Amino acid sequence: MSAAAGVSAECFTAHRRSLFGLAYRMLGSAAEAEDVVQEAYLRARAAGEVPEAPGPYLATIVTRLCLDVLKSARARREAYVGPWLPEPVPTGDLLDAGGAATGYPGERAGAESPAARMDRVESISMAFLVVLESLSPLERAALILRDVFDWEFDALAGALGRSPAACRQLVHRAREHVAARQPRFRATEAERRRLFEAFLDAAARGDAGALAAMLAEGASVTPDSGGRASAARRVLSGRDRITRYCIGLWRKGAGAIVTRVASVNGAPALLVYEGARLATAVGLDASPAGIDAIWIMRNPDKLARLGAALPLLPSRGLPDARA
Repeated sequence: MSAAAGVSAECFTAHRRSLFGLAYRMLGSAAEAEDVVQEAYLRARAAGEVPEAPGPYLATIVTRLCLDVLKSARARREAYVGPWLPEPVPTGDLLDAGGAATGYPGERAGAESPAARMDRVESISMAFLVVLESLSPLERAALILRDVFDWEFDALAGALGRSPAACRQLVHRAREHVAARQPRFRATEAERRRLFEAFLDAAARGDAGALAAMLAEGASVTPDSGGRASAARRVLSGRDRITRYCIGLWRKGAGAIVTRVASVNGAPALLVYEGARLATAVGLDASPAGIDAIWIMRNPDKLARLGAALPLLPSRGLPDARA
């Protein structure tokens, strides 16, 4: 690769998926992540000198651009109408988190990650992304690069402009905060699928008792409309309130909508269409104790990308949504 030519389009394309995954985890917005990745490409193409290993170089550009975006994000979040959720995206867009196979400064291929490092699916769950919002931008970047992308602390220090010791402290604080905000154990994929199917069935039948029995203590519902669609404008808690709200949603839409189930942010989600437009996405996070959180996305701006990626309308009526 010529040093004077900057990063080639072919080289950048080879890393683009991982770069998008990094930017999305940092920002919680696929639209903003795409903008950051495009800006990183323009900067990398214009660079006068490119290291032999372009992966860390490109990821550093993306990380620093994300930190710039996050400086203004807090004010926008505070002005947001109702609860804020990350933009839901198809699972397949996000599971390539880098590592040695793509030239990132991680572990050797096939090496077993330390227990503290995150499963790729966990790192894109709605629950984890919501917790990331409560971290400082530097803590967020340090945690993602270290525990998701397997960066060593020397490489982390170079990307963040901090010493390796300072980066260790950032990661330590971030891990403690995440651990305090999430269940100690997560449900297995099979348990999540079973709960999701049972949840759809109970809500469609209007079975409040069955629905309440699936909820873990402290469960919540977070509806995100951004003021652009009808939805509750606060987080809901309490088994009675949650069951009434979920059953009410099902009754309002019964017979007038088309639904499908797809993998969104690493877990099954119900997609609800009004005509050809994706109007609602519903998913849940779970632990062995049951359903911990239900998220309901109604903001049309945040559903646009998901609707374009998953446009099929295979089944009609909520009781058959699992088909």
